[in-house]
Amino acid sequence: MIPPRLIYKPGRLKILDQRLLPHKIAYTTARDAAETAAAIKDMVLRGAPLIGCAAAYGMVLELEQQGSGASGQWSVVGGRKLDSATAARKTLVAAGITLKAARPTAVALFYAVDRMLEKADLWLKAHPFDYMRFLAALRREAGLITREDKAACARMGDFGAGLLKKNSIVLTHCNAGALATMGIGTAVGVITKAHSLKKIKHAYSSETRPYLQGARLTIWELARSGVPSSLITDNMAAHIMKTCGVNAVIVGADRIAANGDTANKIGTYGLAVLARYHGIPFYVAAPAPTIDLKLKNGSLIKIEERSSDEVTFINGRLCAPKGVNARHPAFDVTPAGLITALVTEKGVISPVNKKNIVKQLSKRIAK
Repeated sequence: MIPPRLIYKPGRLKILDQRLLPHKIAYTTARDAAETAAAIKDMVLRGAPLIGCAAAYGMVLELEQQGSGASGQWSVVGGRKLDSATAARKTLVAAGITLKAARPTAVALFYAVDRMLEKADLWLKAHPFDYMRFLAALRREAGLITREDKAACARMGDFGAGLLKKNSIVLTHCNAGALATMGIGTAVGVITKAHSLKKIKHAYSSETRPYLQGARLTIWELARSGVPSSLITDNMAAHIMKTCGVNAVIVGADRIAANGDTANKIGTYGLAVLARYHGIPFYVAAPAPTIDLKLKNGSLIKIEERSSDEVTFINGRLCAPKGVNARHPAFDVTPAGLITALVTEKGVISPVNKKNIVKQLSKRIAK
């Protein structure tokens, strides 16, 4: 079993510290939006869907931090009593700005913040302001976002497993498993679901330099799920594809443009090129909110540039000449033409193009 990633209780959010995995299971606590944003920025948690769920609760925490709760009145903050709908909304808007600034590429973060603000606006429009009732409505919305993520992961697992033949040998990159979501995961969720159907012969996890999500997290998840698996370094992928009979590459996504261009962890683009050369299907598993229809193509996706220390240091130890220049674009963009299919909770999209994406997103999920 994978430990709970987020544990919410009024006034605090316990977050599984993924920086310590796989060697230690420990939690850190966030009590407001700023602390939640810091946890997201500092990689205490990662994975687009999980970031979105945490952001939703970060909005709730900010309301709880500002309000006294017990008396149902707003506390005095900055010399101003927050006791009105206007003040409540300003608090949420400020919290949203803080959270959105934590990481720029994953659209799930922006989706969750905007959805919480939309819920707040709808509630405030329909009800006279009451702090406790307003807070309860936002808590319910954060819980709903979390439940929807769990359900979406399960459906993606079913759809994705249906694409794989028996005795499949698959390769995945980064971590798109349970640790990246509140459910079974996206890409790794497809693998574990297929394994439960006896479709997986072997799974390969690339280490995913420089942050090593594949080495620290994905291979740990696969082992805990009983999936026959091996860890490989990133530069082994072409050799493994050529010599080990890989049947499919399955990855997650942080943002997908309207035309299907997909941003995912750095190194994904290279794997897609290798897969095309070797005639291997390349699948992207991601929930529908990952698709950003406002972006025409992948060139408009903002790529997060992280600290070069994450390249020159491994586990706190310098692995390159001191003071050397290093780059760390955290993501790259895979052109839609290299993607065999997108797997969402609404179904499989193939060929990957704007027309098919819009058609699929318009579908309702059967209850």
